[in-house]
Amino acid sequence: MSLAWETFGVKNGAPSFEEMRWRVERYRPPGERVGWDYLIGCRILVQPVFLPEMAWIACPPSWSPNIVSYKAYEAGDAEGRALWDRLSEAMAQWPHAAEREPAGHGPVARYGEPAPVKPRLGQGAFRISVMDAYGRACAVSGGRVLPALEAAHIRPYADGGPHDVSNGILMRRDIHSVFDAGYVTIDLDLRFVVSERVKSDFNNGSEYRRLHGARLAVPARPGWAPSREALAWHNGERFLG
Repeated sequence: MSLAWETFGVKNGAPSFEEMRWRVERYRPPGERVGWDYLIGCRILVQPVFLPEMAWIACPPSWSPNIVSYKAYEAGDAEGRALWDRLSEAMAQWPHAAEREPAGHGPVARYGEPAPVKPRLGQGAFRISVMDAYGRACAVSGGRVLPALEAAHIRPYADGGPHDVSNGILMRRDIHSVFDAGYVTIDLDLRFVVSERVKSDFNNGSEYRRLHGARLAVPARPGWAPSREALAWHNGERFLG
């Protein structure tokens, strides 16, 4: 619950953390005791398109007010095709609604014939995706204290790195900080490498030097493993070796 609020804030649909908890708990069985923080299920929307109110489309006949999560429509079905056509017309009339891409990627038209796309993650979706990909454990130390974990970009977004799971590693907050500062890196053999500068600059750093050579724990899904291109960038451009 706290992770959802920390990551998305009012985008969860509530003005405060307390209000969000109250709204969620209305769906729990009466009298059920829950703590201040607990596990919830979340659906994260990526690449949403927002039409102006004048272009809003009425709910189709099959839509029910009791739908809690979502409902999918197939473009091959009559109702789904009618929705797609209406959306296509609206997108043609309001093309700027499609320009919701991250800076630097430029607008992408989303109307025309249905086609599969790979969603581009936003910062919040990136963080949650990396957390789940690494099983909510630091890839270097194995620590599982959730408030101390952060999704680190291998190549920072500001330097051209995407919000993609393969450009992320879940790290303990302090390891993330020294990684961003270049005092540690991950080599192409997926081993944790600590710069001698940690000792010479700070006359300390034993908590990181004892992890030197540790093999990174990587996601089971191959497409989520750290990008070799991103690692090579960090090795060459950021690491103070």
